[in-house]
Amino acid sequence: MAKLKRKEYDKLLEPLEEELVAMARWARHTGARICVIFEGRDTAGKGGAIRAVSQRLNPRQCKIVALAKPNEQEMTQWYFQRYAAYLPAAGEIVLFDRSWYNRAGVEKVMGFTDDAKVERFLKEAPTFEKLLTDDGILLFKYWLTTDQEKQEERLAERLEDPLKRWKLSPIDLAAREQYDAYTKAREAMLAATHSDHAPWTLVDFNDQKRGRLTLVRDLLDRLPDTHIDPPELVFPDLGHDPIEESYDVLKPIENYPVE
Repeated sequence: MAKLKRKEYDKLLEPLEEELVAMARWARHTGARICVIFEGRDTAGKGGAIRAVSQRLNPRQCKIVALAKPNEQEMTQWYFQRYAAYLPAAGEIVLFDRSWYNRAGVEKVMGFTDDAKVERFLKEAPTFEKLLTDDGILLFKYWLTTDQEKQEERLAERLEDPLKRWKLSPIDLAAREQYDAYTKAREAMLAATHSDHAPWTLVDFNDQKRGRLTLVRDLLDRLPDTHIDPPELVFPDLGHDPIEESYDVLKPIENYPVE
């Protein structure tokens, strides 16, 4: 399958963005609480997928949560506690860039926690999520898949591109040797936490643009009918010629030079 070109991608994404804007209006109108989890291998494209969902939405309504590693106090809390603080209120959309599933993924594979805590998490996660969905939260869980060949290409690109170098960490490089281990951890996670009330959806992100379109389309299709007409606004004629800016105290700085 040919890789999707940028121009074609933008054309296909535009109508989906219109639906996302309508979805956000519906959530605000109905008080719906939408929570979307983005998980996957390093370089899979979680950030790009989150931008595809969020870039046309009001950031006061659509919130992105990307938590750093827990501090000393958080290490003593119930594992789900710090994530619960970021769950959506009425009318909000929360996108988790990684989530409580860190425990079943990177923490397990890289040895940041022990097997007993992982097993406990796998037993508790479905119960935790059942409490969320029983309370009315619309919960969607996506895992972005990537072949190791593509992962290697993207890691090398991050190393060589100064605009992407910040994305590359020692943990990312160490994870290169753990591709199979991540697969086993994912399969154990799916077996324990794929449920009727909070199912997982796997999306192929070897072609990231195609993957974004697939994910957004699936998300929209799984929501109720979200069509609500925007409120009517009166936009009367200005009644005079437009006024140019005027300055007394300060003036704008020089424009950026463009040849």
